[in-house]
Amino acid sequence: MAYDVIVLGSGPGGYVAAIRASQLGFKTAIVEKESLGGICLNWGCIPTKALLKSAQVFEYVKHAKDYGIEATGQQNFEAIIKRSRGVADKQSKGIQFLMKKNKIDVIMGFGKLKSKGQLEVTAADGKSQIVEGKHIIVATGGRSRQLPNLPIDGKKIIGYREAMVLPQQPKTMIVVGSGAIGIEFAYFYNTLGTKVTVVEFLPRIVPVEDEDISKELEKNFKKNGVEIMTSSEVTKVDTSGNGVKATVKTQNGEVTLEADILLSAVGVSANIEGIGLEETGVKTDKGKITVDKFYQTNVAGIYAIGDCAPGQALAHVASKEGIICVENIAFAEKKFQHKPEPIDYNNVPGCTYCSPEIASVGYTEKQAREAGYEVKVGKFPLSVSGKALASGHPEGFVKVIFDAKYGEWLGTHMIGYNVTEIIVQTVTARKLETTHHEVLNSIHPHPTISEAIKDAIEVAYGEAIHL
Repeated sequence: MAYDVIVLGSGPGGYVAAIRASQLGFKTAIVEKESLGGICLNWGCIPTKALLKSAQVFEYVKHAKDYGIEATGQQNFEAIIKRSRGVADKQSKGIQFLMKKNKIDVIMGFGKLKSKGQLEVTAADGKSQIVEGKHIIVATGGRSRQLPNLPIDGKKIIGYREAMVLPQQPKTMIVVGSGAIGIEFAYFYNTLGTKVTVVEFLPRIVPVEDEDISKELEKNFKKNGVEIMTSSEVTKVDTSGNGVKATVKTQNGEVTLEADILLSAVGVSANIEGIGLEETGVKTDKGKITVDKFYQTNVAGIYAIGDCAPGQALAHVASKEGIICVENIAFAEKKFQHKPEPIDYNNVPGCTYCSPEIASVGYTEKQAREAGYEVKVGKFPLSVSGKALASGHPEGFVKVIFDAKYGEWLGTHMIGYNVTEIIVQTVTARKLETTHHEVLNSIHPHPTISEAIKDAIEVAYGEAIHL
């Protein structure tokens, strides 16, 4: 079996790369060991959003009186989990349809690089076959990172995957790590009634975000009953009893936390073991496959995209990397008219889907100042937004950062209702090198959350109307 392009892994990087390859006229195959769509569609982005939506609906029911509605209701944990799995299954079947539509061969099994242009695929029954491909794209994704002192057993110490399908709701939970995964699950379980404690090693939660975002989210989470422990480290866990006992080293000494479940959400490790990298001489660095700006490894004909390569471990990054990788291959073979443009990794949006939502792109205020920029900063509270007030979500703000000298839009950081839906305005504007003049001269619809971006820019330039 010989192909022009073989993609190893069918997550949002792999399946998108395969479809683009087929569109460009390459005979394409995709190799997947489990379910089409990878972690994102089956155990990550999509089913978690279904869980979070259920939590949000339950939150609405609990606060129905605030909207002038008499309503009561109980959450059904098993039904919530079942709905989430149904959403994931539907998405995975959608990828199956796209593979057929684009005439992409799907080969189920574990793929391993054998030599240049050859991949050995071992099926679940142990039978193996050699598949040949002129270009092989590794898109094997990632998994929950494990710390030596937090060995995941799948029962009392769990990763994100187990957190999505627990047989029953825990009464108490410790969440170790406050990145997007940890924070989203902390919000979900807390909203449903679980007593949640978040333990973060760094001085603030959501540490990759602007400091003002971290402060606002911590204030909101504490208000809703989540206990936050920053500058703290879980040094050991005892699972010999009914639940877990976690020893936590804090700035004020050691404390012991007890809970039914401990969720380890300390990051993602790339799936690069056992796939033939050593045998074929593909270089790695710090647990990732080394690539150039078009995702070519040091071995001709082998490429790597997504979570197993450097760059942000985000679905939308993996998808774009897959497209750029394939288009560059096609350009070299005269199947595509121009060389693709490399990704600007400082213009990649990040979103966290707790409530309130977080969305950001570009420099934080601290990063901009450290990079030598003189900045203009505007911050607009959503408590002044008519749409936010009408929606019953006045918490949060929009913060914009501009270069004072040339007016370059350096970054936007938002926390509030539906802000993940509007961060793309900044991404597009920064890509087009827009200044504050163009944005303020573009009429924003009212009432919307998106007009808060305009209001924040007005604040930055001393032209505030609504403050």
